[in-house]
Amino acid sequence: MIHPENLTIKELETGLREENGTFTCVYCGKVFEAGEVFPAQGRFFTAERAAREHAAGHTDALEQILSAGGKALSLTDNQKTLMLMFAEGKTDAEIAQTLGVTPSTVRHQRFVFRERAKGAQLFLAAWTLAEQGMKNRKNTTEEELIKPHEGAKMVDERYEITEEESRKILENVFSSLEPLKLKVFSKKEKKKIVILRKVAEQFESGKQYSEPEVNAILKEIWEDFATMRRYLIEYGYLDRTKDGKTYWKR
Repeated sequence: MIHPENLTIKELETGLREENGTFTCVYCGKVFEAGEVFPAQGRFFTAERAAREHAAGHTDALEQILSAGGKALSLTDNQKTLMLMFAEGKTDAEIAQTLGVTPSTVRHQRFVFRERAKGAQLFLAAWTLAEQGMKNRKNTTEEELIKPHEGAKMVDERYEITEEESRKILENVFSSLEPLKLKVFSKKEKKKIVILRKVAEQFESGKQYSEPEVNAILKEIWEDFATMRRYLIEYGYLDRTKDGKTYWKR
């Protein structure tokens, strides 16, 4: 799933990200190119219609959101189970019988979810207005926080880095940015994020690489290419097949 931190409310609801008429499924990454026609069940659909039909077919959509939401959702395992049962259309009595609780307990949790959703909508509206004000400040680009990459496996305080801080880190740890040459691989988490983010730029999205090709790229940047490759995988910048033969940028 594309990282939820980088998705709008509309994209989360529809399961699709639209860019220049091209639609990408946020659940599996399948792309529907603008201008193409897609056959399905004896009919032909435009990219938008085909993408919407595809996204609607993801029966695991809620599970993916609950799994990817992690810390941001702050839901217990029991609450996630309840959410999934509500989505299945089960009655309070059916859920209560399955979980071994009373129907009133289930109704109470449904009420809590509803009120929490109202609060989230109000917070979103307030924060949107606050962000609009921040965009009018001077030097807002330098103060902007870097965005977690799509494959980020855990978004926490490590990503509390401004673009200006990132620029300074890059100047200190790299002897050259063109071509990219690393002086030292810092053990500090924030610096590690900035370094890996920059190194990942050397790989093309959508392109597959063999392990020797990955090693050749990394070896030009830092002599300990094996460690660099491991960190890129560990932090979700690169992914690979189980046999380790094919790599791609997340």
